[in-house]
Amino acid sequence: MTGQRESETLANGASHAGKVSAMASVAEVVAHDLCVGCGLCEAVTGGRVKMATTPVGSLRPGPVDGFSAEEERAILNACPGVVAEPRADSRLPLDLVWGRYGTMRYAWAADPGVRFTAATAGVLTALGQHVLAIGEAAFVLHVGPDPSRPLRTRWVISSTPEEVLANAGSRYGPTAPLAGLGVALDRAEPFAVIAKPCDLGALHRRAATDSRIDKLVVARLAMVCGGQSRFSKTQRLLDQLGVAESDVTLIRYRGHGNPGPTRVETRDGQSFEVSYLELWEDEGTWDLETRCKLCPDALGEAADVAVADVWPGGAPTGEDEGFSGVVARSEVGESLLSRAAANGRIVLGDAIGPRDLDHMQPHQVRKKEALAARFRGMADAGVPPIATPGLRIDELGRRLEPERAAAQRRGAAVRMKAAGS
Repeated sequence: MTGQRESETLANGASHAGKVSAMASVAEVVAHDLCVGCGLCEAVTGGRVKMATTPVGSLRPGPVDGFSAEEERAILNACPGVVAEPRADSRLPLDLVWGRYGTMRYAWAADPGVRFTAATAGVLTALGQHVLAIGEAAFVLHVGPDPSRPLRTRWVISSTPEEVLANAGSRYGPTAPLAGLGVALDRAEPFAVIAKPCDLGALHRRAATDSRIDKLVVARLAMVCGGQSRFSKTQRLLDQLGVAESDVTLIRYRGHGNPGPTRVETRDGQSFEVSYLELWEDEGTWDLETRCKLCPDALGEAADVAVADVWPGGAPTGEDEGFSGVVARSEVGESLLSRAAANGRIVLGDAIGPRDLDHMQPHQVRKKEALAARFRGMADAGVPPIATPGLRIDELGRRLEPERAAAQRRGAAVRMKAAGS
């Protein structure tokens, strides 16, 4: 897409998927299973509407019809089930798959303890620690385990580098970091956000109607995301281990190595470990949210810095010291990476190119190419597709062979009809 065409698309607020207002209500988003449980509903309503776990293990707002007309308009304008949009910096080069990018390099946390303990070489953790240590941010809004229910994830505010590390690690289950956005903004202090790409997309869209966001959020940090599993994924693991949730004192999905084992500890002193490949070898057990299978931006195009796994071919073959790929997406991101490296928080390694990342994240490329067909399947099922201004979904869709596009379209239609039944 040329810069002019991208600008026009962004200005119009629409793509092949139609206008952003295609969904009539939050209840409709939830009914079509396009909610990803980001927590925006809770933030916009000041906590009156709460995120709650459904019987199938997803986070959803409740009550789903508990919004004023003004609140509903604000939510639908930013909801990841309705719209996804990059926070594009037109001064940076544009790649069809990876979007706007500046620095693309291998990276890892300089502190060996952080690199070993946190997931994916600890880069996001180290960047969060950096903005606190230099006084650029008063706190970091992110997620961590609930101390009273370690299998569940809650939003947290970390005010020290030690607290950031204590809440480090991937959480392969429902997370709602934006449920804490209202509390964070009400503090009227600068802060950083570490979250999924869809969360940061919602944050970007919400900033258009809440000026505090661009004023107070000093760094937006995303992990390149393979999708959010429902809690049923974790429950299946517990069932295999013969462990009750009430007995669990710790679950660590990754970290303590790269990727590190998934570890469960219980009150009676037992411990269990499952390797990363064992946990994820059967794609049929991933239990991903429907919205994740339709995600137009798993690569963090609304972030200042996106951090990705960099295993050749897309999967680990064993444990390593821990390496990440970092993608700066703004001048803020460029400055953050260079200053964190100079400050001794991260190490920047060799340069990486977009085609290198294609090889390291091949599943992301395949999904990007399939999305235009999947969105047509959504429309076939009577479901408004996600609006994708500026994300080049149509251009990528033209790379897909017609036979595969037809199969993707049929599959999406079947999936969406089943989700709404």
